[in-house]
Amino acid sequence: MDAAALADFANDTDALRDQGLFKAERILETRQGARVSVDGHDLINLCANNYLGLAGDPRIAAAARAGLERWGFGLSSVRFICGTQTVHRDLETRLAAFLGCADAQLYSSCFDANGAVFEPLLGDQDAVVSDSLNHASIIDGIRLCKARRFRYANADLADCETQVRAARDSGARRVLIVTDGVFSMDGSIAPLPGLCEIADRHRCLLMVDDSHAVGFLGATGAGTHEHHGVRDRIDILTGTFGKALGGASGGYVAGRAEIVGWLRQRGRPYLFSNTLAPAIAQATLAILDLLHDEGAALRVRLFAHARRFRTALGDLGFTLLPGEHPIIPVMLGDAVLAQRFAQGLFDHGVLAVGFSYPVVPQGKARIRTQMNAALTDADLDQAIAAFATVGRDLGVIA
Repeated sequence: MDAAALADFANDTDALRDQGLFKAERILETRQGARVSVDGHDLINLCANNYLGLAGDPRIAAAARAGLERWGFGLSSVRFICGTQTVHRDLETRLAAFLGCADAQLYSSCFDANGAVFEPLLGDQDAVVSDSLNHASIIDGIRLCKARRFRYANADLADCETQVRAARDSGARRVLIVTDGVFSMDGSIAPLPGLCEIADRHRCLLMVDDSHAVGFLGATGAGTHEHHGVRDRIDILTGTFGKALGGASGGYVAGRAEIVGWLRQRGRPYLFSNTLAPAIAQATLAILDLLHDEGAALRVRLFAHARRFRTALGDLGFTLLPGEHPIIPVMLGDAVLAQRFAQGLFDHGVLAVGFSYPVVPQGKARIRTQMNAALTDADLDQAIAAFATVGRDLGVIA
Protein backbone atom coordinates (compact mmCIF):
# COMPACT_ATOMS: atom_id res chain seq x y z
CA MET A 1 0.00 0.00 0.00
CA ASP A 2 1.18 3.51 -0.87
CA ALA A 3 -0.05 5.54 2.12
CA ALA A 4 1.30 8.80 0.70
CA ALA A 5 -0.66 8.36 -2.52
CA LEU A 6 -3.85 7.63 -0.60
CA ALA A 7 -3.34 10.75 1.51
CA ASP A 8 -2.84 12.82 -1.65
CA PHE A 9 -6.10 11.55 -3.14
CA ALA A 10 -8.00 12.31 0.09
CA ASN A 11 -6.45 15.79 0.38
CA ASP A 12 -7.25 16.59 -3.27
CA THR A 13 -10.86 15.52 -2.72
CA ASP A 14 -11.11 17.66 0.42
CA ALA A 15 -9.71 20.60 -1.54
CA LEU A 16 -12.60 20.31 -3.99
CA ARG A 17 -15.01 20.64 -1.08
CA ASP A 18 -13.17 23.73 0.17
CA GLN A 19 -13.33 25.27 -3.32
CA GLY A 20 -17.04 24.56 -3.71
CA LEU A 21 -16.29 22.20 -6.61
CA PHE A 22 -17.10 18.85 -5.00
CA LYS A 23 -19.68 16.91 -7.01
CA ALA A 24 -22.07 15.33 -4.51
CA GLU A 25 -24.43 12.64 -5.76
CA ARG A 26 -28.15 13.10 -5.18
CA ILE A 27 -29.62 9.67 -4.43
CA LEU A 28 -33.05 9.14 -5.96
CA GLU A 29 -35.58 7.24 -3.89
CA THR A 30 -37.99 6.83 -6.80
CA ARG A 31 -37.87 5.85 -10.44
CA GLN A 32 -36.52 8.43 -12.88
CA GLY A 33 -39.19 10.88 -13.97
CA ALA A 34 -40.41 14.46 -14.21
CA ARG A 35 -40.64 14.39 -10.41
CA VAL A 36 -38.32 12.45 -8.13
CA SER A 37 -37.75 12.05 -4.42
CA VAL A 38 -34.40 12.82 -2.77
CA ASP A 39 -34.00 12.64 1.02
CA GLY A 40 -37.77 12.66 1.31
CA HIS A 41 -38.13 15.82 -0.79
CA ASP A 42 -40.47 15.80 -3.79
CA LEU A 43 -38.57 17.59 -6.56
CA ILE A 44 -39.19 18.72 -10.12
CA ASN A 45 -36.41 17.11 -12.13
CA LEU A 46 -34.69 19.50 -14.55
CA CYS A 47 -31.38 17.69 -14.92
CA ALA A 48 -32.04 14.27 -16.47
CA ASN A 49 -31.37 13.37 -20.11
CA ASN A 50 -34.86 11.85 -20.10
CA TYR A 51 -36.02 14.09 -22.95
CA LEU A 52 -39.13 12.14 -23.94
CA GLY A 53 -40.04 11.11 -20.40
CA LEU A 54 -39.73 7.41 -21.21
CA ALA A 55 -37.32 6.33 -18.45
CA GLY A 56 -40.14 5.74 -15.99
CA ASP A 57 -42.84 4.80 -18.52
CA PRO A 58 -44.56 1.60 -17.29
CA ARG A 59 -44.95 0.34 -20.86
CA ILE A 60 -41.19 0.33 -21.31
CA ALA A 61 -40.72 -1.46 -18.00
CA ALA A 62 -43.26 -4.05 -19.14
CA ALA A 63 -41.36 -4.57 -22.39
CA ALA A 64 -38.13 -5.03 -20.44
CA ARG A 65 -39.83 -7.58 -18.17
CA ALA A 66 -41.08 -9.48 -21.21
CA GLY A 67 -37.55 -9.45 -22.61
CA LEU A 68 -36.20 -10.71 -19.33
CA GLU A 69 -38.66 -13.63 -19.35
CA ARG A 70 -38.04 -14.45 -23.01
CA TRP A 71 -34.27 -13.98 -23.27
CA GLY A 72 -32.92 -14.22 -19.72
CA PHE A 73 -30.89 -11.86 -17.59
CA GLY A 74 -27.69 -11.80 -19.66
CA LEU A 75 -25.47 -13.71 -22.08
CA SER A 76 -22.23 -14.14 -20.11
CA SER A 77 -20.44 -13.75 -23.40
CA VAL A 78 -19.22 -11.40 -26.06
CA ARG A 79 -21.05 -11.18 -29.37
CA PHE A 80 -18.82 -13.33 -31.59
CA ILE A 81 -18.63 -16.28 -29.19
CA CYS A 82 -22.20 -17.01 -28.06
CA GLY A 83 -23.50 -13.59 -27.12
CA THR A 84 -25.76 -12.75 -30.06
CA GLN A 85 -29.49 -13.42 -29.81
CA THR A 86 -32.22 -12.75 -32.32
CA VAL A 87 -33.27 -9.70 -30.30
CA HIS A 88 -29.84 -8.08 -30.82
CA ARG A 89 -29.91 -8.45 -34.59
CA ASP A 90 -33.56 -7.36 -34.69
CA LEU A 91 -32.65 -4.18 -32.83
CA GLU A 92 -29.64 -3.49 -35.05
CA THR A 93 -31.80 -3.86 -38.16
CA ARG A 94 -34.60 -1.67 -36.79
CA LEU A 95 -32.17 0.94 -35.49
CA ALA A 96 -30.35 1.18 -38.83
CA ALA A 97 -33.65 1.71 -40.63
CA PHE A 98 -34.75 4.35 -38.11
CA LEU A 99 -31.49 6.25 -38.54
CA GLY A 100 -31.36 5.82 -42.32
CA CYS A 101 -28.14 3.79 -42.23
CA ALA A 102 -27.02 0.58 -43.91
CA ASP A 103 -26.19 -1.22 -40.67
CA ALA A 104 -25.84 -0.74 -36.91
CA GLN A 105 -23.85 -2.39 -34.15
CA LEU A 106 -24.71 -2.49 -30.43
CA TYR A 107 -22.38 -1.61 -27.55
CA SER A 108 -22.79 -1.54 -23.78
CA SER A 109 -22.64 2.28 -23.87
CA CYS A 110 -21.97 5.12 -26.30
CA PHE A 111 -18.73 5.72 -24.40
CA ASP A 112 -17.68 2.23 -25.54
CA ALA A 113 -18.98 2.86 -29.04
CA ASN A 114 -16.83 5.97 -29.38
CA GLY A 115 -13.92 4.04 -27.89
CA ALA A 116 -14.32 1.40 -30.59
CA VAL A 117 -14.31 3.56 -33.70
CA PHE A 118 -10.98 5.29 -34.12
CA GLU A 119 -8.30 2.64 -33.60
CA PRO A 120 -9.64 0.14 -36.18
CA LEU A 121 -10.25 2.81 -38.84
CA LEU A 122 -7.21 5.06 -38.49
CA GLY A 123 -3.50 4.31 -38.39
CA ASP A 124 -0.38 6.42 -38.18
CA GLN A 125 -0.79 7.36 -41.84
CA ASP A 126 -4.15 8.96 -41.12
CA ALA A 127 -5.60 12.02 -39.35
CA VAL A 128 -8.60 12.90 -37.23
CA VAL A 129 -10.08 16.42 -37.14
CA SER A 130 -12.12 16.95 -33.98
CA ASP A 131 -14.36 19.75 -32.66
CA SER A 132 -12.87 21.41 -29.57
CA LEU A 133 -16.01 20.77 -27.50
CA ASN A 134 -16.45 17.11 -28.37
CA HIS A 135 -17.51 14.73 -25.61
CA ALA A 136 -14.91 13.08 -23.38
CA SER A 137 -15.66 9.69 -24.94
CA ILE A 138 -14.61 10.99 -28.36
CA ILE A 139 -11.45 12.50 -26.90
CA ASP A 140 -10.59 9.22 -25.18
CA GLY A 141 -11.37 7.22 -28.31
CA ILE A 142 -9.05 9.38 -30.37
CA ARG A 143 -6.29 8.86 -27.82
CA LEU A 144 -6.47 5.12 -28.48
CA CYS A 145 -5.50 5.45 -32.13
CA LYS A 146 -2.21 6.47 -33.75
CA ALA A 147 -3.67 8.98 -36.18
CA ARG A 148 -2.40 12.55 -36.27
CA ARG A 149 -4.71 14.85 -34.34
CA PHE A 150 -6.10 18.21 -35.41
CA ARG A 151 -8.62 20.27 -33.46
CA TYR A 152 -10.90 23.05 -34.70
CA ALA A 153 -12.75 25.75 -32.78
CA ASN A 154 -16.26 24.76 -31.77
CA ALA A 155 -18.63 24.67 -34.77
CA ASP A 156 -16.24 26.89 -36.76
CA LEU A 157 -16.47 25.70 -40.36
CA ALA A 158 -13.63 27.89 -41.59
CA ASP A 159 -11.28 26.55 -38.91
CA CYS A 160 -12.44 23.00 -39.58
CA GLU A 161 -11.50 23.36 -43.25
CA THR A 162 -8.16 24.89 -42.26
CA GLN A 163 -7.42 21.87 -40.07
CA VAL A 164 -8.54 19.46 -42.80
CA ARG A 165 -6.19 21.16 -45.25
CA ALA A 166 -3.38 20.90 -42.70
CA ALA A 167 -4.13 17.21 -42.29
CA ARG A 168 -4.04 16.68 -46.04
CA ASP A 169 -0.84 18.75 -46.34
CA SER A 170 0.76 16.49 -43.74
CA GLY A 171 0.28 13.59 -46.14
CA ALA A 172 -2.65 11.92 -44.40
CA ARG A 173 -3.99 8.95 -46.33
CA ARG A 174 -7.39 9.07 -44.62
CA VAL A 175 -9.03 11.98 -42.75
CA LEU A 176 -11.96 11.60 -40.35
CA ILE A 177 -13.91 14.67 -39.18
CA VAL A 178 -15.75 14.04 -35.90
CA THR A 179 -18.29 16.17 -34.04
CA ASP A 180 -20.99 15.94 -31.43
CA GLY A 181 -24.39 16.38 -33.04
CA VAL A 182 -25.44 18.43 -30.00
CA PHE A 183 -22.87 19.84 -27.58
CA SER A 184 -24.23 18.74 -24.25
CA MET A 185 -23.06 21.60 -22.02
CA ASP A 186 -24.23 24.37 -24.39
CA GLY A 187 -27.21 22.77 -26.13
CA SER A 188 -25.91 23.99 -29.49
CA ILE A 189 -26.40 21.94 -32.66
CA ALA A 190 -23.44 21.17 -34.91
CA PRO A 191 -23.45 22.72 -38.42
CA LEU A 192 -23.70 19.40 -40.24
CA PRO A 193 -24.50 20.74 -43.74
CA GLY A 194 -21.27 22.74 -43.77
CA LEU A 195 -19.29 19.80 -42.37
CA CYS A 196 -20.73 17.57 -45.09
CA GLU A 197 -19.56 20.05 -47.72
CA ILE A 198 -16.05 20.09 -46.26
CA ALA A 199 -15.98 16.30 -46.07
CA ASP A 200 -17.09 15.99 -49.70
CA ARG A 201 -14.63 18.62 -50.91
CA HIS A 202 -11.65 16.99 -49.24
CA ARG A 203 -12.69 13.30 -49.46
CA CYS A 204 -13.05 12.91 -45.70
CA LEU A 205 -15.09 10.54 -43.58
CA LEU A 206 -17.60 12.28 -41.29
CA MET A 207 -18.65 10.97 -37.85
CA VAL A 208 -21.38 12.37 -35.56
CA ASP A 209 -22.08 11.43 -31.93
CA ASP A 210 -25.82 12.06 -31.72
CA SER A 211 -26.43 11.09 -28.10
CA HIS A 212 -28.28 14.31 -27.21
CA ALA A 213 -30.43 14.29 -30.35
CA VAL A 214 -31.49 10.76 -31.24
CA GLY A 215 -35.17 10.19 -30.52
CA PHE A 216 -36.37 13.78 -30.71
CA LEU A 217 -34.51 15.97 -33.22
CA GLY A 218 -35.68 15.80 -36.83
CA ALA A 219 -39.04 15.06 -38.43
CA THR A 220 -39.12 11.48 -37.13
CA GLY A 221 -36.65 11.89 -34.24
CA ALA A 222 -33.74 10.30 -36.09
CA GLY A 223 -31.35 13.04 -34.96
CA THR A 224 -29.29 15.99 -36.12
CA HIS A 225 -28.62 14.55 -39.57
CA GLU A 226 -32.39 14.41 -40.16
CA HIS A 227 -32.87 17.84 -38.54
CA HIS A 228 -30.39 19.28 -41.06
CA GLY A 229 -31.57 17.24 -44.06
CA VAL A 230 -28.31 15.30 -44.50
CA ARG A 231 -29.49 11.79 -43.56
CA ASP A 232 -27.55 10.07 -46.36
CA ARG A 233 -24.31 12.04 -46.01
CA ILE A 234 -22.97 10.91 -42.61
CA ASP A 235 -20.54 7.99 -42.68
CA ILE A 236 -20.62 7.09 -38.97
CA LEU A 237 -23.30 7.79 -36.37
CA THR A 238 -22.88 6.91 -32.72
CA GLY A 239 -25.44 7.34 -30.00
CA THR A 240 -26.98 6.03 -26.81
CA PHE A 241 -30.11 4.37 -25.47
CA GLY A 242 -29.33 6.04 -22.13
CA LYS A 243 -30.98 9.39 -22.83
CA ALA A 244 -34.16 9.92 -24.87
CA LEU A 245 -34.43 6.25 -25.88
CA GLY A 246 -35.47 4.94 -22.48
CA GLY A 247 -32.63 6.16 -20.27
CA ALA A 248 -31.17 2.75 -19.40
CA SER A 249 -27.81 1.90 -20.97
CA GLY A 250 -26.38 0.77 -24.26
CA GLY A 251 -25.06 2.52 -27.33
CA TYR A 252 -24.46 1.94 -31.00
CA VAL A 253 -22.40 2.61 -34.07
CA ALA A 254 -24.42 2.98 -37.27
CA GLY A 255 -23.44 3.97 -40.76
CA ARG A 256 -21.89 2.62 -43.93
CA ALA A 257 -22.00 -1.16 -44.19
CA GLU A 258 -18.27 -1.36 -44.86
CA ILE A 259 -17.44 0.54 -41.68
CA VAL A 260 -19.82 -1.33 -39.40
CA GLY A 261 -18.68 -4.63 -40.89
CA TRP A 262 -15.04 -3.85 -40.14
CA LEU A 263 -15.84 -2.71 -36.59
CA ARG A 264 -17.50 -6.07 -35.92
CA GLN A 265 -14.12 -7.62 -36.63
CA ARG A 266 -11.87 -5.08 -34.90
CA GLY A 267 -13.83 -2.91 -32.44
CA ARG A 268 -12.20 -3.78 -29.12
CA PRO A 269 -15.12 -2.89 -26.79
CA TYR A 270 -17.34 -5.02 -29.06
CA LEU A 271 -14.95 -7.96 -29.07
CA PHE A 272 -14.00 -7.87 -25.38
CA SER A 273 -17.16 -6.68 -23.56
CA ASN A 274 -20.30 -8.60 -22.70
CA THR A 275 -23.33 -8.25 -24.91
CA LEU A 276 -25.93 -5.59 -24.20
CA ALA A 277 -28.49 -7.06 -21.78
CA PRO A 278 -31.32 -8.59 -23.84
CA ALA A 279 -34.02 -6.93 -21.71
CA ILE A 280 -32.64 -3.53 -22.76
CA ALA A 281 -32.61 -4.59 -26.39
CA GLN A 282 -36.23 -5.77 -26.14
CA ALA A 283 -37.31 -2.55 -24.41
CA THR A 284 -35.54 -0.44 -27.04
CA LEU A 285 -37.48 -2.21 -29.78
CA ALA A 286 -40.66 -1.24 -27.92
CA ILE A 287 -39.41 2.35 -27.73
CA LEU A 288 -38.91 2.46 -31.50
CA ASP A 289 -42.51 1.27 -31.88
CA LEU A 290 -43.67 3.94 -29.47
CA LEU A 291 -41.78 6.65 -31.35
CA HIS A 292 -43.50 5.58 -34.55
CA ASP A 293 -46.92 5.95 -32.93
CA GLU A 294 -46.47 8.74 -30.38
CA GLY A 295 -43.13 10.39 -31.13
CA ALA A 296 -44.57 13.39 -32.93
CA ALA A 297 -46.75 14.38 -29.97
CA LEU A 298 -43.91 13.87 -27.49
CA ARG A 299 -41.56 16.03 -29.58
CA VAL A 300 -44.15 18.82 -29.86
CA ARG A 301 -44.60 18.85 -26.09
CA LEU A 302 -40.86 18.73 -25.42
CA PHE A 303 -40.06 21.70 -27.63
CA ALA A 304 -43.07 23.68 -26.39
CA HIS A 305 -41.72 23.27 -22.84
CA ALA A 306 -38.27 24.36 -24.00
CA ARG A 307 -39.58 27.52 -25.67
CA ARG A 308 -41.73 28.43 -22.68
CA PHE A 309 -39.01 27.87 -20.09
CA ARG A 310 -36.37 29.68 -22.15
CA THR A 311 -38.64 32.69 -22.68
CA ALA A 312 -39.64 32.88 -19.01
CA LEU A 313 -36.06 32.79 -17.70
CA GLY A 314 -34.94 35.31 -20.29
CA ASP A 315 -37.75 37.66 -19.29
CA LEU A 316 -36.65 37.33 -15.64
CA GLY A 317 -33.20 38.60 -16.62
CA PHE A 318 -31.13 35.42 -16.54
CA THR A 319 -28.25 35.05 -18.97
CA LEU A 320 -28.96 32.06 -21.20
CA LEU A 321 -27.00 30.50 -23.99
CA PRO A 322 -29.10 30.94 -27.15
CA GLY A 323 -30.53 27.94 -28.94
CA GLU A 324 -33.53 25.78 -29.73
CA HIS A 325 -32.52 22.53 -28.01
CA PRO A 326 -34.18 21.31 -24.76
CA ILE A 327 -30.84 21.86 -23.00
CA ILE A 328 -31.10 25.39 -21.58
CA PRO A 329 -27.93 26.54 -19.75
CA VAL A 330 -28.36 29.33 -17.20
CA MET A 331 -25.00 31.07 -17.07
CA LEU A 332 -23.65 32.14 -13.67
CA GLY A 333 -19.89 32.31 -14.22
CA ASP A 334 -18.71 31.55 -10.71
CA ALA A 335 -18.40 27.90 -9.62
CA VAL A 336 -19.31 28.51 -5.96
CA LEU A 337 -22.32 30.57 -7.01
CA ALA A 338 -23.48 27.73 -9.25
CA GLN A 339 -23.34 25.30 -6.32
CA ARG A 340 -25.20 27.71 -4.03
CA PHE A 341 -27.80 28.29 -6.73
CA ALA A 342 -28.36 24.55 -7.19
CA GLN A 343 -28.82 24.14 -3.43
CA GLY A 344 -31.27 27.02 -3.38
CA LEU A 345 -33.30 25.40 -6.13
CA PHE A 346 -33.29 22.14 -4.17
CA ASP A 347 -34.65 23.97 -1.14
CA HIS A 348 -37.47 25.29 -3.36
CA GLY A 349 -38.37 21.89 -4.83
CA VAL A 350 -36.29 21.79 -8.01
CA LEU A 351 -33.49 19.37 -8.83
CA ALA A 352 -30.85 20.96 -11.07
CA VAL A 353 -27.08 20.70 -11.00
CA GLY A 354 -24.35 23.33 -11.04
CA PHE A 355 -21.63 22.65 -13.62
CA SER A 356 -18.15 24.10 -13.33
CA TYR A 357 -14.55 23.38 -14.35
CA PRO A 358 -13.38 20.87 -15.55
CA VAL A 359 -16.79 19.92 -16.97
CA VAL A 360 -17.05 23.40 -18.52
CA PRO A 361 -14.31 26.03 -19.05
CA GLN A 362 -13.11 28.23 -16.20
CA GLY A 363 -15.45 31.18 -15.67
CA LYS A 364 -18.34 29.45 -17.49
CA ALA A 365 -20.10 27.85 -14.51
CA ARG A 366 -23.80 27.31 -15.02
CA ILE A 367 -26.99 25.53 -14.09
CA ARG A 368 -27.77 23.25 -17.01
CA THR A 369 -31.52 22.72 -17.20
CA GLN A 370 -33.11 20.09 -19.44
CA MET A 371 -36.72 19.87 -20.45
CA ASN A 372 -38.63 16.64 -20.86
CA ALA A 373 -42.00 15.80 -22.32
CA ALA A 374 -43.35 14.36 -19.05
CA LEU A 375 -43.24 17.71 -17.26
CA THR A 376 -46.58 19.41 -16.71
CA ASP A 377 -47.44 23.08 -17.04
CA ALA A 378 -47.72 23.21 -13.24
CA ASP A 379 -44.20 21.78 -12.95
CA LEU A 380 -42.87 24.53 -15.20
CA ASP A 381 -44.75 27.21 -13.23
CA GLN A 382 -43.16 25.98 -10.00
CA ALA A 383 -39.70 25.70 -11.53
CA ILE A 384 -39.84 29.21 -13.01
CA ALA A 385 -40.96 30.61 -9.65
CA ALA A 386 -38.08 28.81 -7.92
CA PHE A 387 -35.55 30.28 -10.34
CA ALA A 388 -36.99 33.74 -9.77
CA THR A 389 -36.80 33.44 -5.97
CA VAL A 390 -33.30 31.96 -5.84
CA GLY A 391 -32.03 34.33 -8.51
CA ARG A 392 -33.17 37.35 -6.50
CA ASP A 393 -31.96 35.95 -3.20
CA LEU A 394 -28.45 35.45 -4.63
CA GLY A 395 -28.37 38.73 -6.54
CA VAL A 396 -28.25 37.09 -9.95
CA ILE A 397 -31.33 38.97 -11.16
CA ALA A 398 -32.98 42.14 -9.95
